[in-house]
Amino acid sequence: MTDQAAPQPHDIDSANTSKAWSGRFSEPVSDLVKRYTASVYFDQRMAQQDIRGSLAHAKMLARQGIIAAADLADIERGMAQILGEIERGEFVWSLDDEDVHLNIEKRLTALVGDAGKRLHTGRSRNDQVATDIRLWLRDAIDQILILIGEFQRKLLDVAEAHAATPMPGFTHLQVAQPVTFGHHLMAYYEMSRRDAERFADCRKRVNRLPLGSAALAGTSYPIDREFVAAELGFDEVCYNSLDAVSDRDFAIEFCAAAALLMTHLSRLSEELILWMSPRVGFIDLADRFCTGSSIMPQKKNPDVPELVRGKTGRVNGSLIALLTLMKGQPLAYNKDNQEDKEPLFDTADTVIDTLRIYADMITGIKVKADAMRGALSQGYATATDLADYLVKQGLPFRDAHEAVALAVRAAEGRGCDLPQFSLEELRAAMAHVPGAAERVGPEVFEVLTVEGSLASRSHVGGTAPERVRAAVAAARKRLA
Repeated sequence: MTDQAAPQPHDIDSANTSKAWSGRFSEPVSDLVKRYTASVYFDQRMAQQDIRGSLAHAKMLARQGIIAAADLADIERGMAQILGEIERGEFVWSLDDEDVHLNIEKRLTALVGDAGKRLHTGRSRNDQVATDIRLWLRDAIDQILILIGEFQRKLLDVAEAHAATPMPGFTHLQVAQPVTFGHHLMAYYEMSRRDAERFADCRKRVNRLPLGSAALAGTSYPIDREFVAAELGFDEVCYNSLDAVSDRDFAIEFCAAAALLMTHLSRLSEELILWMSPRVGFIDLADRFCTGSSIMPQKKNPDVPELVRGKTGRVNGSLIALLTLMKGQPLAYNKDNQEDKEPLFDTADTVIDTLRIYADMITGIKVKADAMRGALSQGYATATDLADYLVKQGLPFRDAHEAVALAVRAAEGRGCDLPQFSLEELRAAMAHVPGAAERVGPEVFEVLTVEGSLASRSHVGGTAPERVRAAVAAARKRLA
């Protein structure tokens, strides 16, 4: 996106000028109220979208004979100049004009005269801001979808490279069964795939045009809303004028999708932090994603994933803020809705920045394969494979479960892993379960290997290396 940073109060001209609505009032608004109610500090980042919407509206007005063709030409000329001033940082934002819409309209009128005053015919700031924010959010979603794709491609590269690298799979943070590092990463690909689906689905509801609803009841002018929708690339119009100006469901839905995406990245961040700890030592992160300590010279801290965890709470907070903002509002538009933009903007910015840095950080993971394999010897990771072996030899599963539990208990007593038993020792450990010991043959030790465990899970969605590679290939095909 090409948004500028929001101006600070000292960057905005606060010269005393008449308001667009000042004819109704007998005294001017106080400076304190101006600053409290103004949104130009932050909504000026929608300036490009505001100009796009205004140009489409003006084109429709001329097409319908509501304004003259000469007025349209003046408006288009003036808007081109204003857009250039904004892009070059020359535009003077005025606190007196409250918001992005009135600032641009005032400058347009100064440039082209009465044609600028005619631009607002048939619309209100209520449907204007609703249109601007949808245009802005649509642009943000499109950028997020591109960034999710970039993150996925980098994730797939690492998953493919480690499709056969064994590591412990955990439940309850206890060693459970062997998986591969590639399979583990592909779980996050699936999460990101759902994230992309949610944003794409949210975009459908964002992409509906409220312009033409005016303040709340529509307008008496013979407007053509479908024409404006087509000009701006909207899929359809909003069909109820009251709902169109007051709806912020699309913004809440976007923040909900963003909160889920950040939650997924926060989970991955937590694992990177744990894996990088010397107590685990599964990975290292490239130095560019870490910082040191001001007092402890040996430290290498995973600051980026830690910040992702922290920023997830920030995005969750924006979602709650918007839900709370809307929960008590009667129809139609209320000034409360001015408070929708800062949480929405901040959420989009946070998601975009996080996806950008994560796509780079994934490629900066150095895998310590020996440490991953070594951890598999600490938690009887192939015990379930032994139980499955006994079942395939004809023992009921519950009996097999009990027999293997006895074998694990015996191994714990000896301080060894199951593959370190001799055949006779393994049989003896299971002897209390009728029918178990005699079903164990020398081929059992192939089952108890990490490679044997991984290879046996060769169904769709399993952790067998060939299945991981197939999943990566299928994912690349979808992305292509």
